[in-house]
Amino acid sequence: MALVVQKFGGTSVANIKKIKNVVQKIIREKKAGHDVIVVLSAMAGETDRLIALAHSASESPDEREYDSLISTGEQVTVTLLAIVLNSMGYRAKSFLGFQVQIKTDKAYKKARIKHIDTEAIRKELKKGAIVVVAGFQGVDDDNNITTLGRGGSDTSAVALAAALKADHCDIYTDVDGVYTTDPNICNKARRLDKISYDEMLEMAITGAKVLQPRSVEMAKKYDVHVYVKSTFSDQGGTLVTKEDKDMEREIVSGITYDRDQAKITVVHVPDKPGVAAALFSPLSDNNINVDMIIQNASLEGFTDLTFTVSKKDLKEAQKIVEATAKAVGAKKVEVDDQVAKVSVIGVGMASHSGVAAKMFTTLANEGVNIMMISTSEIKISCVIQRKYTELAVTVLHDAFGLEKKK
Repeated sequence: MALVVQKFGGTSVANIKKIKNVVQKIIREKKAGHDVIVVLSAMAGETDRLIALAHSASESPDEREYDSLISTGEQVTVTLLAIVLNSMGYRAKSFLGFQVQIKTDKAYKKARIKHIDTEAIRKELKKGAIVVVAGFQGVDDDNNITTLGRGGSDTSAVALAAALKADHCDIYTDVDGVYTTDPNICNKARRLDKISYDEMLEMAITGAKVLQPRSVEMAKKYDVHVYVKSTFSDQGGTLVTKEDKDMEREIVSGITYDRDQAKITVVHVPDKPGVAAALFSPLSDNNINVDMIIQNASLEGFTDLTFTVSKKDLKEAQKIVEATAKAVGAKKVEVDDQVAKVSVIGVGMASHSGVAAKMFTTLANEGVNIMMISTSEIKISCVIQRKYTELAVTVLHDAFGLEKKK
């Protein structure tokens, strides 16, 4: 007997018909003799609807009330699924985040899990029940409802798998695994049978929508075996696991892109100690993540500082930076929300040269200008004009021969 965590995304539970389809996959695991914990997202589009509702009530909704509102989508799906299972003769019980006691910090909208009390879940599993848990949500030490950020149900599932020492965690979505790039814009994209935690993390951070980055971080930390599968097919699947010798043969494993990017440049900044800290500390204090950063060479005691943030954070970030820039004596703040980030990722890059040169040459040959560059051992990212995203992804996928079979 194994302990299995199954997570189903919004498209998988978009209506009652699809929920009943999900139930068949759950029953299959139960009939195989396994203990099953199911984690669900809200119905497709429901969280967006709730967010729009909050902003129709107020331009800047109170964050505590905002989280209470947008967490309600998952309450609908977990209870509906439990109702269907019980009606079919399978004992099931639904839990919300505060009922399980998924303890988080107090960072509304982007809360991080600190601890999970597994007692209630273990009690139901011993009774033979299928446990259905609302993803995306938790509770802080003052019993306020918190949410984990978009895609947070992935993190809920992996965290539960880690806390309960599950044998594996299956993430069901509308695609049948992790691909070398987005098959919607590149018809040569190839599904990967397996991928390392580090590669998957870089892919998730740089734009792949298959898994939330924090879920991959947690999977790596606690060595949770994650399978990415399709809800609508029994074919395919990708295992996210530890790096092995087979993976080392792949110099580049994937090309990702992220259109949710905005570039902010602080012009004519005094080049002296403490200025960078003064600019970035207020962003950190407001839970705004800064991605790529470049600073020009100092000229006559002044420099330009450019960085990227998520497009959804741009309005708030611009307001904060403009106030800070004025305080430190910078000349002005420029914003560009028509950019995208394209990345080349692979564990083999750490021991092979020439990847950067091939990436830059390929983009140059297509007339794509590179505005910013960021690298790690297994990743090279470039910020380009947004209109060239699909072109860049396609030509890089071809350049690195990712359509070829192993």
